[in-house]
Amino acid sequence: MLKPYLNGHSCRHGKLTGMSPKFRNILIGLAGLLLLAVLVYQIPALKSRLDWRLEVFQIYAKNIIDPVGPVPTALAVTPIPAPPTPPPTSATVAQAASAVTPTATFPPLPAQAVIKSPPFEKQTANNCGPATLSMALQLYGWEGNQTDISNVVKPITGDRNVNPEELRYYIRTQAGWLNLEYRVGGTVETIKRLLAANYPVIVETVTSLNPADALGPSDDLWAAHYLLITAYDDSMQEFTIQDSYHGPDLKISYAQLEQDWKPFNNVYLMIYFPQYEEEVKTLLGSDWDPTLNRQRILSATEAAVASPNADAFDWFNYGSNLTYFERYEEAARAFDQSRELGLPLRMFRYQFSPFLAYFHSNRNDDLLALANYALGVTEMSEEAWLWYGYGLYRKGDYEGALKAWQKANAVNPNFFEDQAKKAMQLVQ
Repeated sequence: MLKPYLNGHSCRHGKLTGMSPKFRNILIGLAGLLLLAVLVYQIPALKSRLDWRLEVFQIYAKNIIDPVGPVPTALAVTPIPAPPTPPPTSATVAQAASAVTPTATFPPLPAQAVIKSPPFEKQTANNCGPATLSMALQLYGWEGNQTDISNVVKPITGDRNVNPEELRYYIRTQAGWLNLEYRVGGTVETIKRLLAANYPVIVETVTSLNPADALGPSDDLWAAHYLLITAYDDSMQEFTIQDSYHGPDLKISYAQLEQDWKPFNNVYLMIYFPQYEEEVKTLLGSDWDPTLNRQRILSATEAAVASPNADAFDWFNYGSNLTYFERYEEAARAFDQSRELGLPLRMFRYQFSPFLAYFHSNRNDDLLALANYALGVTEMSEEAWLWYGYGLYRKGDYEGALKAWQKANAVNPNFFEDQAKKAMQLVQ
């Protein structure tokens, strides 16, 4: 009787904890695949890409339920007066003008100019700024890559913007044997003049995103993008560009570049060895002086908005240039008009002059509405969190302001030498 009992016990135990060899092999295989997936996920490049796709999916799903919608119009648009624009400080402008080369003295340019293309660097997610700067630096003997730059200026992959000031910050703090300057109001002639003197040029322009990167069903797929320009050809009326998103040695017509460049105030960046600064000054002429450069483009954008064909970007650039001269109330009204005409939904991912203008003109509700909208489009924006925090602080919501500034600091601990930390000191 004992033997059958033991056999019966063994049978019941097998039904509870045992399994068929086939099923056991399947489970072992699945466990192996899971372990392999975990190990593969630790590879930085793959992890970054997977995190990016997951984030895009999450944002897309969110916008199906709660669409971000178009850029909000101003809460109270006021009429815009149109008096002649006075110089910011006539004495300052006159003094600066006497120290620079007038643009009329520039010699004729050759019909073509070519700078040898650098090794091409395909950008990782949200990394066109660091990738483009990396390619430009290769032309000056640098041996790093885009990761070296992004670790400083955008340590979080989800941070989708690097502005020109941050690129200059990298050069000044990490590559001090070079200088980087940027100016606005660039022209095709400006780029050609720099290329002909063997200086590559970085510009910020518009690109159309892959539909797979859409934030939602109504996404306009409009985004900012840096390009490195390395050659021009007047016979073809085109530039040669290094495009970290689309590929190396691509061609773009002068006319197309001008169209794509306009939404970013025609900003351009040039890198040079300090010992050649006098040559760069001569090449830029009056635009070498930042005040004269801004005064010139302020006058140009004022003329543009006086036209019946003025578009939202004309008004936006006008507001940005007014902000530079701290004419905040006029700037705020210009931004009002640009919002009325309609701006791309990602506009405030890249440009932040409206936040300054609304804050300094005491239009706190507009500041909060616009910053909140920007965060709805791109939550990983230290600039939007910073200004949202200032709006809450001015409203008396100190706890909310502190949380916003903490988020800004979490997105980019290096943000403008810890501006978020400085802001947090207001409530600590």
